[in-house]
Amino acid sequence: MAVTIKLDDKEIQRLDKMTEYERQCYAEGYTLVAGLDEAGRGPLAGPVVAAAVILGKDVVIPGVNDSKKLSEAKREYLYNEIMEKAYSVGVGIVDNEIIDKVNILNATYIAMKEALSKLKATPEILLMDAVQLKDVNIPQKPIIKGDSLSLSIAAASIIAKVERDRIISCYDDIYPGYSFGKHKGYGTKIHMESIKKLGLLPIHRRTFTKNIVL
Repeated sequence: MAVTIKLDDKEIQRLDKMTEYERQCYAEGYTLVAGLDEAGRGPLAGPVVAAAVILGKDVVIPGVNDSKKLSEAKREYLYNEIMEKAYSVGVGIVDNEIIDKVNILNATYIAMKEALSKLKATPEILLMDAVQLKDVNIPQKPIIKGDSLSLSIAAASIIAKVERDRIISCYDDIYPGYSFGKHKGYGTKIHMESIKKLGLLPIHRRTFTKNIVL
């Protein structure tokens, strides 16, 4: 499916607003500004995935927005644009077994730290979607609904979402009958029915599914 991103006045105004936090960071003297976000905190199965993105001072990619506001086709298109144009992208993946051991919040922090470690340069400041990382010696700006307000965080949300969706979609071939490509591991009716009929899989989060009556 071909994707077209219109760079009209409305989009230009939206992008201008989405880069306010980044411009503020540059005005404060930072040059390497990273957005950080995650995907997959809520599903019953699969990993949580985090992404860190340093776009670069002059990089503005039309269409980038909170991944939840974009169609799958637009996310895939923008994923490629970000990977091509960003200064650096890092991805961290933490599987369901670690999630069960340390809880989803701590697993998310681990994934975020891993994503940061994959960048080719250490960021000078982090723009975060409402959370803050401990034991990370980098200035951080937690922004409520940051994936809708910061271009860097939105870019990270797209990378994390696409990376996780690709992982989960591969489970369709490994575990037929569960329709992972459709629900991506979330607790939809079809997913719950599959679990009750076919049972739990090695990729299911036991701490998330313990109350399901099999």
